[in-house]
Amino acid sequence: MAAAQEGDRAAYERLLTDILPTLRDFARRRLGDDAAAEDVVQEVLLSVHRARRTYRPERPFEPWLFAITRNAITDFQRARARRRGKEEVLPEDDLLQGASSPPPSLASPAEDPRGELSPALDDALAKLPHAQREAVLMIHVEGLSVVEAALRAKVSPGALRVRAHRGYRALRALLARRSP
Repeated sequence: MAAAQEGDRAAYERLLTDILPTLRDFARRRLGDDAAAEDVVQEVLLSVHRARRTYRPERPFEPWLFAITRNAITDFQRARARRRGKEEVLPEDDLLQGASSPPPSLASPAEDPRGELSPALDDALAKLPHAQREAVLMIHVEGLSVVEAALRAKVSPGALRVRAHRGYRALRALLARRSP
């Protein structure tokens, strides 16, 4: 890290490559969810990059790195708890036809991933703006992680989360209007 602070790009790249497996393992053990762990690792790498000037070379690197990682995990868990407190779980059989069937296989991106959705949900999705609909479909119908979906949409993971959140909120409102 000291060499990276002095502008050695190769050292910085080696450092990030070397810490990546350790960060993934640490986050997976703490979160028990590979997709969540990958999201946290991406946040940690961004935080390390932003805070690299705060590292003091006379001190050990690992405690500095793991303090950042623990903070990112705590932030993730708090955000997840807040979302769970605000989200309403809808019964699957109201939304999907044949809830016991596995999620649709999306071997080809040209296929319509909405083929397994109920007409009510399909209609509500059709009313969403394209970016929100795309985010919701990639995450909840195709089962992509936020990072994978963001790469496909060519946006940052944060921007994709915002799109998805707005889509969920709009879907709840649209589906609530349909309820008797």
